[in-house]
Amino acid sequence: MKSIKNAPAKKAPAKRSGSGATPSGESHTALVRRARRINRELAEVYPYAHPELDFENPFQLVVATVLSAQTTDLRVNQTTPALFAKYPTPEDLAAADPAEVEEILRPCGFFRAKTRSVIGLSKALMEDFGGEVPGRLEDLVKLPGVGRKTAFVVLGNAFGRPGITVDTHFQRLVRRWKWTEETEPDKIEAAVGALFPKKDWTDLSHHVIWHGRRICHARKPACGACPIAPLCPSYGEGETDPEKARKLLKYEKGGFPGQRLNPPQSYLDAGGIPAPPLGAG
Repeated sequence: MKSIKNAPAKKAPAKRSGSGATPSGESHTALVRRARRINRELAEVYPYAHPELDFENPFQLVVATVLSAQTTDLRVNQTTPALFAKYPTPEDLAAADPAEVEEILRPCGFFRAKTRSVIGLSKALMEDFGGEVPGRLEDLVKLPGVGRKTAFVVLGNAFGRPGITVDTHFQRLVRRWKWTEETEPDKIEAAVGALFPKKDWTDLSHHVIWHGRRICHARKPACGACPIAPLCPSYGEGETDPEKARKLLKYEKGGFPGQRLNPPQSYLDAGGIPAPPLGAG
């Protein structure tokens, strides 16, 4: 964890400078510079950031992402091995008995609706795309249960095509950082996308989401242990005492921020970087 330098003593009020002002009161150029610096800082903290859903191919990723709604990635990762062992292809899942799929998906919550979605998208893949997951946004969003967020997860991590994933963590953090005041996912996506080169969008999404899960929590962010505290206009919303803040951190079992020894092969195929062995430095 990087040390915190010159963290603000309290939350700094935003300055308003007219109708053209950014949410933080900065000039657009200053906002772009700060936003990109935050991303660079987070890239140092989470050098192995990647999707935390386990998958081996685009089909598994799209199904897992649909299942992740209203539950944790950990719960999905505990559920999908049995699902994919019994239904390894879109053809298999399209012909599945819904009652049997529901029983497997029960731990994920909303299992009836999710069963309809994953069987429906499997049928659509067979009928419209020859059993292959399409690599275009306009095709992906036609699949049952697949919206722009899920589509960008698949495009960025199974096909290596840049996209911004606006989940609840992403929405919370970009507003705390005053990158935008928008509340609708599509508008957040456009506003934040305008601050970064397109090639950075997928990694940016991972950095922001990982930070939201590990440090900048919804109810009590660990401000006193945050590596980007000096760049955050919302510093002070959470615990600022360094010792107390460190107790709020949520890391993986390996003990290092962002480290995962066995990332999915599709993540590696799309250009992802594997973590070194624990203790390798």
